[in-house]
Amino acid sequence: MPRSQPPTSTPPTIKVNYSKRRQRTVSARPLPDGSIEILAPQGISEADLKPIVEKLTQRLQRRAERSLRVSDDDLARRAQELNQRYFGGRLRWTSISYVTNQAKRFGSCTPGLGTIRISDRVAKMPAWVRDYVLVHELAHLEQANHSPAFWKLVNRYPLTERARGYLMALGLEEDEGIGNGE
Repeated sequence: MPRSQPPTSTPPTIKVNYSKRRQRTVSARPLPDGSIEILAPQGISEADLKPIVEKLTQRLQRRAERSLRVSDDDLARRAQELNQRYFGGRLRWTSISYVTNQAKRFGSCTPGLGTIRISDRVAKMPAWVRDYVLVHELAHLEQANHSPAFWKLVNRYPLTERARGYLMALGLEEDEGIGNGE
């Protein structure tokens, strides 16, 4: 059964910035910390601003939720595409799914059972990073280690180094063996 990302249950923090230069319009934008910045004219009353803020906040939340709706079916489809492109379609697995219990890993593979589990946090990352994680876990179906042969398979994906750097910046990728696994 496909799973979608649940909507966030806690409302975001709203940060209102008033501007003397802004005359009539109110705008909103998401900030990297998850809060929402509201840009408003300095002379607007709180009573007039409140419904506008609610409407803009709902719009941003709906947009964010739509972008996070990645199901296990989508994951399996993408894994098949990557299998064709980088492994000639030869890899087989029994299941691939997003899981919520991987706080320190972004994915895992049990080659003997043919199961691949991807942290649900990866669903929120850029597509090229998700693709790297998938290629990494798919490669474990052939090489159940991090040997040079394993990294040779993974490095077929052209954005491996970039994706590993992204994950390192988040603290999800170990520093060891960057690039070619040597």
